Amino acid sequence: MPRLERLSEIQRKNMLYFPCHEHASAPWSPLRQALSQSKVALVTTAGLHVRGDRPFRSGDPSYRVIPSHADANDILQSHASIGFDHTAIYRDINIAFPLDRLRELAEQGTVGRLAAQYYSFMGAQRNPQKIIEQSAPEVARRLQDEHVDVVLLTPI
Repeated sequence: MPRLERLSEIQRKNMLYFPCHEHASAPWSPLRQALSQSKVALVTTAGLHVRGDRPFRSGDPSYRVIPSHADANDILQSHASIGFDHTAIYRDINIAFPLDRLRELAEQGTVGRLAAQYYSFMGAQRNPQKIIEQSAPEVARRLQDEHVDVVLLTPI
């Protein structure tokens, strides 16, 4: 992690004045059954989408649906942040979105079953208000409608 004095003035100011949202409480729901009996989904902020779907743009508060059966080679990243090195994700999408590893866990019986759909958001949001108020609650409803028990969140 770079120390602030090592950053350029612009980067330093960006880090010092970047708005940070704090919440008085966070939802928590204990697991009601064994993981081996649970339905699991992936949600990421890596700005991923399926080939042919519309790419994310900077500040995009929407989400993309990624079918759990999607081939890893058909998942692309359109995350616009220059704040991290994309190379590892380009080489292996499982770094940010471990769909192949999750399939292996399901085949081994470590997790019960996989949700039909996974979800991706664009990270590096300057103003996450639309996500907080609109798109995240919509994804939460979709996950509930599919009776998902566990969500693996992979933030980028």
